[in-house]
Amino acid sequence: MARLQTRYLCQNCGYESVKWMGKCPDCDAWDSFVEEVTVRAKPAAVSGGGIVPSSGAPVPITDVALADQERMSSGIGEFDRVLGGGFVPGGMVLMGGEPGIGKSTLCSQVAACVAAQGRVLYVSGEESAQQIRMRCARLRAESPNILISVETEIALVLRHLSETRPALAVIDSIQTMSDQSFESAPGSVTQVRACAVHLARFAKSSGVPVVLIGHVTKEGSIAGPRVLEHIVDTVLNFEGDRHHAYRLLRAAKNRFGSTDELGIFEMRESGLVGIENPSALLLAERSEGGPGSAVACTLEGSRALLVEVQALVARSPLASPRRAVTGMDPNRVNMLLAVLEKRVGLRLAEQDVFVNVAGGIRILEPAADLATAMAVASSFREQPVDPATILIGEVGLAGEVRAVTQVEKRLREAARQGFTRAVLSRHNVAGVPAIAGLEVVGVASVQEALQTALLPPSSAAR
Repeated sequence: MARLQTRYLCQNCGYESVKWMGKCPDCDAWDSFVEEVTVRAKPAAVSGGGIVPSSGAPVPITDVALADQERMSSGIGEFDRVLGGGFVPGGMVLMGGEPGIGKSTLCSQVAACVAAQGRVLYVSGEESAQQIRMRCARLRAESPNILISVETEIALVLRHLSETRPALAVIDSIQTMSDQSFESAPGSVTQVRACAVHLARFAKSSGVPVVLIGHVTKEGSIAGPRVLEHIVDTVLNFEGDRHHAYRLLRAAKNRFGSTDELGIFEMRESGLVGIENPSALLLAERSEGGPGSAVACTLEGSRALLVEVQALVARSPLASPRRAVTGMDPNRVNMLLAVLEKRVGLRLAEQDVFVNVAGGIRILEPAADLATAMAVASSFREQPVDPATILIGEVGLAGEVRAVTQVEKRLREAARQGFTRAVLSRHNVAGVPAIAGLEVVGVASVQEALQTALLPPSSAAR
């Protein structure tokens, strides 16, 4: 017999409680508990709670047949790069991003490319069929193989999926789907979890890849319970500033590929266009010969990426000088400023320091330490960095320049972009093969790097 059950769920992590609490004991979120009333029936028999359908009695792992799953290309190279080569049959992909960043645009373009191989079912709970048609017409992504369904009831969505058996299914968005078995509103922890489980069960049993579009919270994380990210196979984060043309696609989780790859897109009037040579595009507007600019090489998965690090140092009228950092870890930059003051003698304690990575790229590895330190010193001394020089290296607390990994790949990318000299750690120089047109200079300390990379001052030094 069915019975009503009242419980309180944390909308951030899904923690359940029989009473309301001001602070979640699991994720420490404040005022996140919402009352939900569910109707539960006593089960007739014990059943498994997993998503993958049962495949029979347990067997030794050595007796399981290995099957090479051929991936299905999305038709967009940058998207396939982040996925690890394309869609895996039965894979679940969750894509999150801020409103207006281009999630629906990218999925519409992917749907148009996959429609050349088979039918695509695009389920929308936020837009009408006419709105979707208008967007696809603008993107030139119309195809008779793209089937549109405006539906929010998960049972009807599953019926459409079973009847059409598409090559790809897109759900826009998972927060708008609802299961009538529960009385809670769409977007709640119970609804999101239940709908995701239903879709995952269909994907695993049918082999149809499913893409879920998800909302994000004000902190930038994907809305809904954390269990949602555990249910899916791949979690993609679509990043970027709506006021800039570039968009970045990263994988926070990928069961079938690497999470280090980065996809770079440019937003144009005709839609998102993948950038095959991002280094040239990011350095296209670089002002050569001016102080406060240095070029670093960072690795994003298998791709070497050249980025410009800009710095501005100015005397501060405040008792506590300002430190503003964009595109890097602020704590890392503060450490580099302390090294420059202690080991090199630059008096930065009375200066405002602003550091920016041009193009909206965020650098996550310490290989850009040397370029950042040179950019700050260049702005402070009014001495420009040699525009044909690239700087690669990690900086230690003693002021030493430490070696980085995969230096040959970084140097080849620098030579391909026209750089003629590279300054890096002496420990990296020994194992680097000769590269045509590129002079490799090894340094042991930041002080030595300053003497090597900075050009004579255009005006009197401070």
